[in-house]
Amino acid sequence: MGKKAPAMSPSDLPVAQVLDRATGPRRVEADELLAMLGGISGERPVVWAGRIIGFGQYEYRYESGHSGSSPLLAFAPGPTKHTIYLVNDFSRRWPELMALLGPHRASKACLYLTRLTGVDRGVLRQLLEHSLAETRSPGR
Repeated sequence: MGKKAPAMSPSDLPVAQVLDRATGPRRVEADELLAMLGGISGERPVVWAGRIIGFGQYEYRYESGHSGSSPLLAFAPGPTKHTIYLVNDFSRRWPELMALLGPHRASKACLYLTRLTGVDRGVLRQLLEHSLAETRSPGR
């Protein structure tokens, strides 16, 4: 038997299939996020883990020895919210941007946007750019 691929890995699944998980106005917003993250990263979109649209790739290794691959920037469109994946503790790193962003929820590495309505696109772009810079920085 072959080695099982890690859950968080790129796939050949069509990007449009994942975008279509968002419906109605969120589907148009998913297209906007696709263009924004692609423009910021300069990378083409690839589906990761069957549900995440990622741009670029980097390798990581934790002090525990756990290692793997992850997209440089990523988001997951959905029927009730968009999930944007950023660097760990992004909301504590850039509280001034979080205060200006607009309606959102945040966890350690995820930004949850129910809708893009009311979200300041310039602030969102800055968060994505900061996260990408941190991910690409040497010595990560």
